[in-house]
Amino acid sequence: MNLDDALQTFFVESRELLDSMEDALLRIEQSPDDTDTINAIFRVAHTIKGSAGLFGLDDIVSFTHVAESVLDKVRNGELRVNADMAAALLASGDHIRALVDAVASGSELSQALRQQGAELINRLNAWLGIEAAKGEEGSVPAEYELPHTAQGGGEVETDLWHISLRFGRDVLRNGMDPLSFIRYLSTMGDIEQVFTLLNQIPPAGEMDPESCYLGFEISFKSNASKADIENVFEFVREDSVIRILPPRSKIDEYLHVIADLPMTDMRVGEILIRCGTLTEAELANALRLQQEATSDKEAPRPIGEVLLDAQMVQPTVMEAALEKQKQIKEQKSNEARLIRVDADKLDQLINLVGELIIAGAGVSLIARRAGDAELLESMTTMSRLVEEVRDNALNLRMVQIGATFNRFQRVVRDVSKELGKDIDLVISGAETELDKTVVEKIGDPLTHLVRNSMDHGIEAVDVRLARGKPAKGTLHLNAYHDAGSIVIEVSDDGGGLNREKILRKAIERGLVEEGVALSDKEIYNLIFEPGFSTADAISNLSGRGVGMDVVRRNITALRGTVDLDSVEGQGSTVRIRLPLTLAIIDGFLVGVGDAAYVIPLDMVVECIELGTSNQDSSDKHYINLRGEVLPYCRLREHFEVEGSTVRRENVVVVRYGDQKVGLVVDRLMGEFQTVIKPLGKVFQRLQGIGGFTILGNGAVALILDVPGLMKQVMGNEDRQMGNTSLLQA
Repeated sequence: MNLDDALQTFFVESRELLDSMEDALLRIEQSPDDTDTINAIFRVAHTIKGSAGLFGLDDIVSFTHVAESVLDKVRNGELRVNADMAAALLASGDHIRALVDAVASGSELSQALRQQGAELINRLNAWLGIEAAKGEEGSVPAEYELPHTAQGGGEVETDLWHISLRFGRDVLRNGMDPLSFIRYLSTMGDIEQVFTLLNQIPPAGEMDPESCYLGFEISFKSNASKADIENVFEFVREDSVIRILPPRSKIDEYLHVIADLPMTDMRVGEILIRCGTLTEAELANALRLQQEATSDKEAPRPIGEVLLDAQMVQPTVMEAALEKQKQIKEQKSNEARLIRVDADKLDQLINLVGELIIAGAGVSLIARRAGDAELLESMTTMSRLVEEVRDNALNLRMVQIGATFNRFQRVVRDVSKELGKDIDLVISGAETELDKTVVEKIGDPLTHLVRNSMDHGIEAVDVRLARGKPAKGTLHLNAYHDAGSIVIEVSDDGGGLNREKILRKAIERGLVEEGVALSDKEIYNLIFEPGFSTADAISNLSGRGVGMDVVRRNITALRGTVDLDSVEGQGSTVRIRLPLTLAIIDGFLVGVGDAAYVIPLDMVVECIELGTSNQDSSDKHYINLRGEVLPYCRLREHFEVEGSTVRRENVVVVRYGDQKVGLVVDRLMGEFQTVIKPLGKVFQRLQGIGGFTILGNGAVALILDVPGLMKQVMGNEDRQMGNTSLLQA
């Protein structure tokens, strides 16, 4: 494998692991005894440290080791997570991310980054019982030092090997002296205690002087491995029962070794041998016992149970080995199901599919002109397959918005502490999917909205209590699909918007003339004007009048809309509507004169004929649709299309959000797979047009921006109503 490719994979996976670590730390703060979450956090630190070590990234290894050591003590029950520790670990995650980013960019670690790392190490060392490094104020070590902590519980005088010996009956007959083995064992360490077991000695009349009835329980102090100790009894192993139990420090060491083993496919026995708790001879003996205890009709007992029953392995070590095996299987399962693909390759695929659709439309047109039945049937099949390819290609770029929402758990936690407020974040609709490109660009607008809700929307605790509200405020992020769009809502249960204050501020700034009648929604939407702010004081978070206009500008750039609802004293909701994809859509093709237009099919409700019976005689800007007043727009007039009018016009009823509008056209030309092409810079500010596409005959069709058209239609309707009122007055 190319080392550069492997390093890039490390950067991507490290960032994903750090995201999961942050989510887990935010959860563990609420439930500090959740063992699964604690283990998950530890595994993230351990995996990043191990992977960084493979590439020689010593700064990442040494810093992560300190955080891992603290997490190890939490995992072993020596420490309990509290708010201070969670904050330190969150900051540590941020620092590891900064280290990864620095390595990825190829830049040297800055003095400020090293200083930050040194301060975090001192914070973490407090939980490890290590004094902070002393030195001149502001001094930073050239590179992080690994703390010298004793692995595996340290050296303890009473921490001894326990050896249980039951010599076979024929040991003496075979010329072996049981005491010679004990004497040889003493050359490898210190025998602290020996208990001779005489319970197997029969009555004197039944004793055989050539048989051995002795057993020994030995407490042994040594740095030797289990395999070395077992080799002492090599010549009597087959005839005797020998159990070698490691000291407590060795058990901890085995657990660390198991955690450090690579994520390669291994059986439980292999894991136990590689960590040193089991020898090959013991495993062979256990396999023999397993086979002897298995009948033809029964499935063999798990080898783990056999090892535990024979007391060859301690339960804690066996649990760790089984957990390691489970992790390996899960990782292999995920690797088998998932494959990483460069985003640029996906974009290229979408572009090629778009060209295929355009070419297919051209071939379909030729087939219809030729009138060949077989060719038409083949083209129908091909069109269906192209549509399936298109849908599957687009699905490759669809991602759940939950990952974006979860990022705000940290934002809400940090900002609420900074503001001195108690705020809870509630997420719903996290499984809602939309295009990856949209997800990447929606993060900043959402950040502005979330911070604004916390700063301006949700009141301080004392104010909430005085108003009869719970002390803890609630911020709600929600997403759902609606009429071919995704709707994202940011709502809070705060004080809502002050209508009169917004209107007064708008009049002061000349945004609105005094005396003009505006609806509540129009007044609330004034906060999206550039530089508009009702804040009485400027804070670190908001109050300068920048942010909300940026939100609207960014949303508009994504062909979306944003509006706001608020009830004073109860809270506010900002609602963002975005297209599911920016590449290919199902469209409805209509004609006006010689021009063709595409309406997004998901927004089309129905098509009706425009007749005198449903058209209002006094005002040509709305029709009676089964008792419902429907404003409409003549595309011929709107786009100033030349040519003679047709006798029978049609109305395409479209819906966006909770509003309906009719679009009057000459011809209905049916469904059409539409590849969205962006307009050039000259036409970017053109109202009512969202892009263009190429038809099968090579002609250009404009894609209608339904929300923009609706805004114009509603605006014209409001102006006409206002003029009518003035005339009547």
